[in-house]
Formats: sequence, structure tokens, C-alpha cells
Amino acid sequence: MANKGPSFGLSRDVQAKIEKKYDDELEERLVEWVVAQCGAEVGRPDRGRLGFQVWLKNGIVLGKLINSLYPSGSKPVKIPDSPPTMVFKQMEQIAQFLKAAEDYGVVKTDVFQTVDLFEAKDMAAVQRTLVALGSLAVTKNDGHYHGDPSWFMKKAQEHKRDFTPAQLKEGKNVIGLQMGSNQGASQAGMTGYGRPRQIIS
Repeated sequence: MANKGPSFGLSRDVQAKIEKKYDDELEERLVEWVVAQCGAEVGRPDRGRLGFQVWLKNGIVLGKLINSLYPSGSKPVKIPDSPPTMVFKQMEQIAQFLKAAEDYGVVKTDVFQTVDLFEAKDMAAVQRTLVALGSLAVTKNDGHYHGDPSWFMKKAQEHKRDFTPAQLKEGKNVIGLQMGSNQGASQAGMTGYGRPRQIIS
């Protein structure tokens, strides 16, 4: 992988905009959740965007996080005994996490690209993926989520309604207000157009 030099002009402006989206408060909450979910052995990162990136870069912490959301028999990410040092192995570890996150239910548009994390191109996208994962875990409420449920928004769930045939038939008798109303003001008693009004004293 080639070393990337500093960006200039428009590229620098775009990168600065992307970096502004990174949320330091959200980082703290995500670190708390990952530590609560995986245990203290994952350690804690240095504060800030680059510290967070270095902590997650080799994919081990992410792998442990997604594995902790599954039952003990079916762990989707294989964690090596020692953290990988080779670049392609680390990227492979991140790719395994992303695949497992999608299988868990994270929407494709919420999933970051491997280079967003590995080269710190868009750490805000990494945060979005972790937030989406946390929200799903809270919503599923299957006993595998650890931490404060108020850290993440619960996703809206389907509320299916079953109507009896009698209720459905009754609904056909109601005139929706979009179609107008058959009550209230009417044209009864109006004279035809063009004729003078009859004023009787």
C-alpha cells in the first residue's frame, strides 16, 4: 500500500469537511460500549480521532465486538491468536467485520469502507456504522447487548394490525375527508346562474 502524501486545494477542503463530521462525544460513548460489550481486555484508545483509528485499525476489537452480539456457538469473525501485523491481514479482519455487520442487519448505506478506517479517510463513517450496530443490538433485545440501552436509539419496529372482515367492511362505509364531505354546507335553495336574486320584502 502506497504512502499517501498531504492533500492540497479542493482535496484538502473535502478532507477537512469529512474530518469535521467526527464527533468526540460520540467517540467516548462508543468506547464505553465496546469496553462494556467486549470486556476490559480490549483496552482503551488515546482520545481523539487518530487514537480511535489506531485502536480499531487491526480489526481485532471490531471482530470481538461483532462476535459478542452472537450466541456462543455461531461467531461470524475468526479472531487470530496474535493480532495481525501484515497490512492485508488487518484489512481482511476489517472486511470480515463489515460482512458480519451486514449479516446482523446493518443497512449497506450505514457500512463504512475498509479504507475509511484503515487510512483514517472517514472516521465519522466508522462511528455511523458502530451506532447503527448498537441501535440494532438494543432493538433486538436478545440478551447479547451489554451496556446502557439509552446509549443508542431503538429502531422503529413493525406493528402489524389484523382486522376482521366485518371491520374491513365497515371501513368501506366511511367517506374519507380527502374525497370531500356529504355533510354541512350545500347548494340547496340557490337560484340558477345569471338570474337575479329574488328579494321579497
